Amino acid sequence: MKRILTTVVLTCAASSAYAYPVKPVRMVVAQAAGGNADLVARAVAMKMGEALKQQFVVDNRPGGAGVIGAETVARAVPDGYTLLLASSAFGVNPSLTKLPYDPINGFAPITLVAFAPNLLVVHPAVPVKTVKDLIELAKAKPGQLNFGSSGSGGSPHLAGELFKYLAKVDMVHVPYKGAAPAIVDLVAGQIQLSFASMPSAIGQMRSGKLRGVAVTSAKRSAAVPELPTIAESGLPDFETAAWQGMFGPAKLAPNIVTLLNREASRAVHSPDVRDRLAVEGGEPVGNSPTEFAAYVKREINRWSTVVKATGMKAG
Repeated sequence: MKRILTTVVLTCAASSAYAYPVKPVRMVVAQAAGGNADLVARAVAMKMGEALKQQFVVDNRPGGAGVIGAETVARAVPDGYTLLLASSAFGVNPSLTKLPYDPINGFAPITLVAFAPNLLVVHPAVPVKTVKDLIELAKAKPGQLNFGSSGSGGSPHLAGELFKYLAKVDMVHVPYKGAAPAIVDLVAGQIQLSFASMPSAIGQMRSGKLRGVAVTSAKRSAAVPELPTIAESGLPDFETAAWQGMFGPAKLAPNIVTLLNREASRAVHSPDVRDRLAVEGGEPVGNSPTEFAAYVKREINRWSTVVKATGMKAG
């Protein structure tokens, strides 16, 4: 009788584990509504909800460069009903501030959802057409070139700091409260360049108000195939992009991680989501949990080196 009861209990437990999800899933986005991470999260959440016959609700928790949203998920019950859609700041925050969670062991990596390169753009009056030109100009005028960004700790700022570090040049970072005011000042000639997000700069580049020089990703972007990468233009170790990745709390059941990984990958590679990403210059990824975990560790280690070398500070 005891053996029968044990079998029944184990069978029920297994059945319960695989009957996921049975209620709405909260996807915490560590960014304000309307940002790139939010747009990606909503597109993927809708597709995952359709596939799993359950609602995936986006919950925006901006603040602290993503720390507030990440902490919410790190402290959540690891039952699969609270997930995190984090952005690039997740990889640099450990080097900039004391965190209320362990960025490596405090989460269950699910997948790198998508990434989008930044555009290196300059004001047309700046005598720069190539990365080599920019390096030469920056070395000739140390501390005299200003690069604008959407704010400290964002991907445009990180790209600029990585450029300074690898090219061994001195440029001044000018943080703005968002991408739009940075681009307005760049078009007006108040600053000289920016490693801007694709959506904020591509229209001004195509209209001739800004000059495109390169993209920050490891390979050329399908959105602007005419622009070389910074890596192929003389800085072979340069690679950075605005990325979004999905995590669960630590100790999330492996079968739930596998299910979420599969459905998130399917969602991001669906034609309508892929097309929506392309409009923003983004590309789908959907790699394995192991690959994503390795990617996050590389990001944390790389930015630790850059932060120490450049003296970057939290915004």
